[in-house]
Amino acid sequence: MPQGHLKTSDFDYKLDESLIAQSPCRQRDMSRLMVLHRSTGRREHHIFADLPQLLGRGNLLVLNDTKVIPARFTCRRSTGGKIEGLFCREAAAGLWEVLLKNAGRCQAGQSLEFDKPGGFVLTLRESLGQGRWQVLVSPPQPAEAVLRSVGATPLPPYIRRGVAEEETDRPRYQTVYASRPGAVAAPTAGLHFTDPLLEGLKQVGIRLARVTLHVGTGTFLPVAAEDLRLHKMHPEWFELPTEAAAELTTARSEGRRVIAVGTTSVRVLETAAANGGTFQETRGWTDLFLYPPAEFRAVDALITNFHLPRSTLLMLVAAFCCPGGCDGVRMILDAYAEAAAMRYRFYSYGDAMLIL
Repeated sequence: MPQGHLKTSDFDYKLDESLIAQSPCRQRDMSRLMVLHRSTGRREHHIFADLPQLLGRGNLLVLNDTKVIPARFTCRRSTGGKIEGLFCREAAAGLWEVLLKNAGRCQAGQSLEFDKPGGFVLTLRESLGQGRWQVLVSPPQPAEAVLRSVGATPLPPYIRRGVAEEETDRPRYQTVYASRPGAVAAPTAGLHFTDPLLEGLKQVGIRLARVTLHVGTGTFLPVAAEDLRLHKMHPEWFELPTEAAAELTTARSEGRRVIAVGTTSVRVLETAAANGGTFQETRGWTDLFLYPPAEFRAVDALITNFHLPRSTLLMLVAAFCCPGGCDGVRMILDAYAEAAAMRYRFYSYGDAMLIL
């Protein structure tokens, strides 16, 4: 497959729907773990709890500490019609950008009542196109406080779970180290870690560093353009703190591997390293889109989940499998085919992969 002429359809694959995980593994670190050696394509099969034995002493593991907010909500028109919503971002207290479903007949100026009681009212201010609206929420309060009252866990649409599971999903669709609220989707590679596993990694000499990338609504959007060069990523806010920059600089100078937990951590590190490959404290918005044959300056190994076909996440992983021109697409799709044959669980609540 010629890497210079890749199309979105090159990243397609068929998956038995029964392999799409509808609930999390009963114990986080008992998820299955495929190890893929990108130099040869060789694959091994483990469980996630084996990670301390699979990673070498002194390696640096980079975690995304973003915290998922209860960004999903439902509200109703005065006629009783139900509208589903997803919080996108907050411009100011009480001024939000949201995605609304079934709002085709709505008009600016209309007020909607949240299904969950909380004393808040949502008023449509301006349609931004493609289901996006700017809205006013009154009385105005920080979005996180409002959503704690009226919101629910923003599970991806392929996870079909009822309201009864909300008490389970709110803590489980969250990493154990999540600390900075702002994401509307979980950095799912991190869902497999437990506090004892993190401690076990430290005990075998593995260093930990934390970065932040608030996963946005763009993670749900398919790549519409067949020509990958035409796809534009939705910007997401990130931060590389001073402590993490220092850890990364030291690891690089000492020749130790940098292992990113999840594609979100990869995007933070590669954004930060874009200017000369050095690390300094930085924050801002990134729209970095990594697809074959991308160059990776910062990341030596990657822990990730099994991603949707035709997604930017799968494209990033394929690029990482073989940077610079070899057929990483075939390597990752062959690994996915083996995972499916062995009944691995796919997508957000599914199993994991370690790419070395």
